[in-house]
Amino acid sequence: MGNLYPIRVLDPLVFGDYPAEMRRYLGSELPQFSKEEIDYVKGSVDFIGLNHYTTHYSVDCIYSNCTEGADHAIKGYQQQKNEQDGIRIGEPTGIDEISVVPRGMEEIVDYVKEIYNNIPMFITENGYSAPHGEDVTLKDILNDTKQIEFHKAYLASLVRAIRNGADVRGYFVWTLLDDFEWVFGYDVRFRLYYVDPHTLDRIPKLSAMWYNSFLTENDSFSRKEEAY
Repeated sequence: MGNLYPIRVLDPLVFGDYPAEMRRYLGSELPQFSKEEIDYVKGSVDFIGLNHYTTHYSVDCIYSNCTEGADHAIKGYQQQKNEQDGIRIGEPTGIDEISVVPRGMEEIVDYVKEIYNNIPMFITENGYSAPHGEDVTLKDILNDTKQIEFHKAYLASLVRAIRNGADVRGYFVWTLLDDFEWVFGYDVRFRLYYVDPHTLDRIPKLSAMWYNSFLTENDSFSRKEEAY
């Protein structure tokens, strides 16, 4: 599942301290808490928000050779990889580090459920960006069946976790409109609505119609889908 340290940093808020494993490897790099601080913050988490996009293979850098930087405590002595034996873990997307691996949603939600005693969760971000292609037309952009397949698969995975007892209260698609994606700028698009860069008109993609139908339980979408 990749590096879970970003998840375990919630331990002080839930349990009052970092896991013993993190203390062992990171030592003085982690802050120490007084009893008053522990009592003040312990159990203060009302819900956990998860941003989930992908899953990686994880290489143990304590016993394996890793690239420079991954073999340090701050990285959890592990290296993330999106392929093994030359085979990619999932279908590629518009960002090389992100692959389509739906089972990861169920796995990460189950993990957080078990570690944090099933504190209520919200999936605060989950989305798909199409791989870059040449000569992509507006029709291609609007007819985004891959994005629909992504959300169907990830939601099905989430449903399995919920049926297994995970207290998930909400799910948010990333994102409604085009936005500035950090180092990727406007080259990577996750949106449900296409924004014309010249007129700024907002045009719903097929995924927006599907998601609306999904939320409203309106079966008319299947007829619209056939028209594309």
